[in-house]
Amino acid sequence: VPDIRTVHPFISKGCWSKSEISPSQGSHCQIESGGILNADSGSPATTRLYKRRWVMVFLFSSYSLCNAFQWIQYGIINNIFMKFYNVDSFAIDWMSMIYMLTYIPFVFPVTWLLDKKGLRVIALVATAINCGGTWIKVASVRPDLFWVTVLGQFACSLAQVFILGMPSRLASVWFGSEEVSTACSIGVFGNQLGIAIGFLVPPIIVPNVDDMDELAYHISIMFYITAGVATVIFVLVVILFQERPEIPPTQAQAQARSIPPDEYSYTASIMRLLCNKPFMLLVISYGLNVGCFYAVSTLLNRMIIEHYPGEEVNAGRIGLTIVIAGMVGSLICGIWLDKTKTYKQTTLVVYFLSLVGMLIYAFTLNLGHMWVVFVTSGALGFFMTGYLPLGFEFAVELTYPESEGTSSGLLNCSAQVFGIIFTICQGKIIDAWGTLTGNIFLCIFLLIGTVMTGFIKSDLRRQKANLQAEQAASVSASVCAVCSQRWHLHVPWKGDVLDAALA
Repeated sequence: VPDIRTVHPFISKGCWSKSEISPSQGSHCQIESGGILNADSGSPATTRLYKRRWVMVFLFSSYSLCNAFQWIQYGIINNIFMKFYNVDSFAIDWMSMIYMLTYIPFVFPVTWLLDKKGLRVIALVATAINCGGTWIKVASVRPDLFWVTVLGQFACSLAQVFILGMPSRLASVWFGSEEVSTACSIGVFGNQLGIAIGFLVPPIIVPNVDDMDELAYHISIMFYITAGVATVIFVLVVILFQERPEIPPTQAQAQARSIPPDEYSYTASIMRLLCNKPFMLLVISYGLNVGCFYAVSTLLNRMIIEHYPGEEVNAGRIGLTIVIAGMVGSLICGIWLDKTKTYKQTTLVVYFLSLVGMLIYAFTLNLGHMWVVFVTSGALGFFMTGYLPLGFEFAVELTYPESEGTSSGLLNCSAQVFGIIFTICQGKIIDAWGTLTGNIFLCIFLLIGTVMTGFIKSDLRRQKANLQAEQAASVSASVCAVCSQRWHLHVPWKGDVLDAALA
């Protein structure tokens, strides 16, 4: 707790007796419920939660959903698109990996733009580019226009760069300290729901038929539906999405707003993050976990078809099971963090269970029982996808007061790098030695990530900032109460009053 003279303006001015404190001054000592103290001026700053914060997070979840759907819509019917465009499986794998590749060079310019221009500009750019990409793909439904569909997918992958780093930033800017992890998990929930729909819908809309004209018709229906949804979401974001609430929701946000813009250096922030050892351990371990998830999702069609030929629709349903279970895991983990604040312990347990789930999935995939695959896939998805909001929120705690967008950007960059490496390597291993060897390959790296997570020092900086501000406000309120009582009783201030207030 800071020295009381630094947090109360009247004491710091030497107002130690009734004669020095007028009734008008005394009335200024009333601290509004939810108020916090500005560390520079000593004046109270009010916090408030707005109902429209839920509109913001659901809007974000909607356009994140639309973008994530397109990430997997090619891979889950890999064999159908291979036939339509007359390309090999590796070319279709790149339709998913382009999302990962595009993220790496653009993440730093986009996170810089997020820090300089804010949430609304990023949301508008993301939805505009995503909408444009969907309409480009509408024009690509011809066997000789594979390059056009690649261009459209590239545009959607560029939009993803503006999306992935936003959940933790949006949650911090709009939500209170007791719900920030839940809000972040809702943001991740939208992305995962998009992947789930991407697993489920394409095999249903686009059947595996031999007539190229009929196949083109079904593909165009899928592309038109996607473009229509993306256009509606873009219009809603233009009309409804706001930058930030007028009054900050938490003490930590109020402190962050008090930092003058000219004192912030994006380059210096990046360097501080790179020198933060606990955060860098998290960056690598997060990349290993999420990279494994990307590889499993991208290659799921190939793994299922190898053991269960002709089961394209069930491959999509298995992907759906992975993601739906993961969404449940994400929400449960977010709520658990808000209640317990046990960031490292929860992250370590979920990471270890992801490893266990991957091992079980690897050794049961070839048993010949589809229901077993569904059960093991659900267990894998619950923990592996449930880990996503844990990584985001743990990173914010370790790096506060650095920008949430920057820390999330580095996490996602690591995930994209490992995602590309794991997808290519596992694909080659599957071709050469089968799915079991390919999945064991991923298990090795999940084990490494689990061990690394155990070495992360749990330094919860954001929680400390909130606690210190609350303590300062409590001390100031105590002094105000004593000050008012002494003034009314005509009792001069003495040192014992200050001691009592501090106690």
